[in-house]
Amino acid sequence: MANILVCDDERSICEMLDIALRRDGHRVETVQSGQAAKNKIDGNLYDLIVTDIKMPNIDGIEVLRHAHRVSPDSPVILITAVDDYEAAVEAVKAGGASDYIRKSPGLVDEIKLAINRVLEKLSLSKQNFALRRDAASHNSLDNIIGSSAAMERLKHTVRTVASTASTVLIHGESGTGKELVARAVHICSPRATEPFVSVNCGAFPETLLESELFGYLKGAFTGANQNKRGLFEVAGGGTIFLDEISEMTLAMQVKLLRVLQERTVRPVGSTAEISIDVRVIAATNRDLDKAVAENTFREDLYYRLNVIPIRVPDLRERREDIPLLANHFLKKYAAAANRSILRVNQKSLDDLCGYEWPGNVRQLENTIERAVALEMTNELHVELPAERPKARAAAAGVGASARRGHGRLRRQHRAYAVAKRPRPLQRRADQSRRPARHLLSLVSALDEEVRAVAVSYQPSAFSFDVEESFADS
Repeated sequence: MANILVCDDERSICEMLDIALRRDGHRVETVQSGQAAKNKIDGNLYDLIVTDIKMPNIDGIEVLRHAHRVSPDSPVILITAVDDYEAAVEAVKAGGASDYIRKSPGLVDEIKLAINRVLEKLSLSKQNFALRRDAASHNSLDNIIGSSAAMERLKHTVRTVASTASTVLIHGESGTGKELVARAVHICSPRATEPFVSVNCGAFPETLLESELFGYLKGAFTGANQNKRGLFEVAGGGTIFLDEISEMTLAMQVKLLRVLQERTVRPVGSTAEISIDVRVIAATNRDLDKAVAENTFREDLYYRLNVIPIRVPDLRERREDIPLLANHFLKKYAAAANRSILRVNQKSLDDLCGYEWPGNVRQLENTIERAVALEMTNELHVELPAERPKARAAAAGVGASARRGHGRLRRQHRAYAVAKRPRPLQRRADQSRRPARHLLSLVSALDEEVRAVAVSYQPSAFSFDVEESFADS
C-alpha cells in the first residue's frame, strides 16, 4: 500500500479522504494549507500526493511545482473545482501532474480510481526497470554453467530456497559467481517480476552507503538538493543483493541489523520510519565466523543474515565444468569480436583443466576473452595466466616460514663468507696500517649466529654445501 499526503483547505474533505483511504490500507497524512504541504514534502518521502488547487496564499499548483522540484518521484493528483479546470489541464499537459479530479458528489470514488491508476503505472514502471536492468539471460538458472555434482547440488539448493522469503547468505571465493546465484534465487522466486537491486557494500564509504541504502531528504547533507528513495525502497516487492557484506563498518552493521529486525528504513535526515517488503540476499568471500571471532563483524547480524547459507564451489572443485565454461566464453567473445573461432585447441583445453584458477570463473573468463582477442586462426590457443609467487610457492610445497628461514640462513652465510674473504689492506699516505682485530669479533658473532640458525632447521627442508658457498663467494 502507498504512503499518501492529502492537502485541502477544507477540513471535511481531508477527514473524508483520510477515512476512505485508510480503509483501503494506505498510510495517510492530511494538511490544510499549501505551506504545510510543502513542509511535509521537505521532511518525508511520499508515494503519492493529492492536493486541491484553490487554496489561500499557496495554491495547489505551487505545491505541485515544489513536489516536482524536491521529490520528483512522487506523483501528484490535483483536485479541481469548475473554475480551476483549465489550470489543472495545463498542469497535466506540462507533465507535472499525474491526474486531476473534478469535485463532485462522487469525489471519493474518483480519487480512489485515480490513485489505483497512478499506483498501477508506478508498478509497471518498476517492473520495466527490473526487466531492463536484469534481462532474463542474466538471471536465469540455466545461465549457471556446469553439470558437475557440486553444481547440480547448488542448483537444487537454489530451486528449494527460492520459494521462501528467508534471508540468504552466499559464501564463496572471489570470482565464483555469487551474484549470478543471487540472481538465480530471485528469478526462481515469486518476486521474479519485481526489481533485483544489487549494491557492492565495499564500493561506498559509510555515509554514502547509508544514503544509498536508506535514502535521504533534501538538506540532509551538503549536495542533497532533493528527496531520494533508498535502494531498499527501490527494491520494494523484489530482492536486494548486498555484495561484500563483510566490508560494512560496524556502525553500518548496526543500522542494517535494525532494518532486518524491524523491516523499516529511516531515510537520512528523516524522523519517520518507512515499511519495506524486500528479500535480502548477502554475499561474502571472507570467513565470517573468523570475522566474528576477531570482532570485525557483529555476531547478531551474522545470525540474522545466515538464515539460509549457500556455498558456491571453487572452480578447482569442479574441473569437469571447465570445458563447458571455456566453450561458453568462446562463443560469447568470438561473436562480440566477430571472429570465426570454432573450438578450443585440445592441448589448451588440457592445460585449462590442469590449472589451479585462484581467480575462479572470473579469471577463466578473462583468460578466454584475452585469447579470443589475440587469436588469428579458427582454433583457440590459450596461454595460461602467469602464476603468482604465492601460488608457485604453495605448489612447490614450501611453507612461508621455511622460505623465510632459508633466506635468512643464506644471508648469514653470505655475510660470514664476505667477512672471512681475504682482503688487501689499504694504506694511506698519512695513516699507518689499520688493525684488523675488529673483524675477529664480527666473524665470531656471525659464526655463532649461523650455527644457531642452522641447528633450528631440518636438513630435509633444504640443503646446500657451506664450503661450496664460501668458495663461490
